Amino acid sequence: MTPSRAWQDLLSALGLLSRLPLPSHNGRGAEAAWAYPVAGAVLGILAAVAGLIALGLGLAASGAALIALTASVLLTGALHEDGLADTADGLWGSHQRERRLEIMKDSRTGAYGVIALVLSLLARWIGLSALFSVEGSWLAVVGVAALSRATMPMMMAFMPHARANGLSRAVGKATAHSAGLAALIGVVFACLCLGWSAIGAILITAVATLIIAWIATAKLGGQTGDILGATQQIAEIGILFALTP
Repeated sequence: MTPSRAWQDLLSALGLLSRLPLPSHNGRGAEAAWAYPVAGAVLGILAAVAGLIALGLGLAASGAALIALTASVLLTGALHEDGLADTADGLWGSHQRERRLEIMKDSRTGAYGVIALVLSLLARWIGLSALFSVEGSWLAVVGVAALSRATMPMMMAFMPHARANGLSRAVGKATAHSAGLAALIGVVFACLCLGWSAIGAILITAVATLIIAWIATAKLGGQTGDILGATQQIAEIGILFALTP
């Protein structure tokens, strides 16, 4: 892979997973899926910097965590959070597959979605608060952001699409090679940023991904963009809790 192509893939990944202003580039869809964890690392660095600035201004670790969490949501346009809410509404909002998919496509958020969002944000705030109470926490934030986004290419490569349209279908199906490279990059970031704690983080990420894949297959027959977003969120929560003393 040439440096030019790698740069284009990173821009493509950031264009899909964030709201960052980016230079002109050619979107490569699922071909750029390997770069998702790299994009996650970029977003993690920006969120960590926001938290570090808050600490420098005298805020407590809990306040810095709130700032970092807010920055993360704004940087992604709440893309993954929206996926989590839609997934919660859809998977438990009906007993029929087609109706579940209809609910997930509905822009309105139901009770399950609201509860999932509240619990998710609370869990991430608790985990980030614990991280920011430790020196060098910014590295852990980067590792969590990268590793959690390595889950999505795996599901894109090895799960069928649950519907004939939608974001996931438009992006395309990742190749096994791209998914494997994404997993490797996520593991490398985890090892560099989390140290020995990376072992537990990687195991939890793998287990969470497999469980969500099993549930999505049983209830929907495959994955959607919402399922991918929910997987990232649940993996992030699992990793943060694994790192919490």
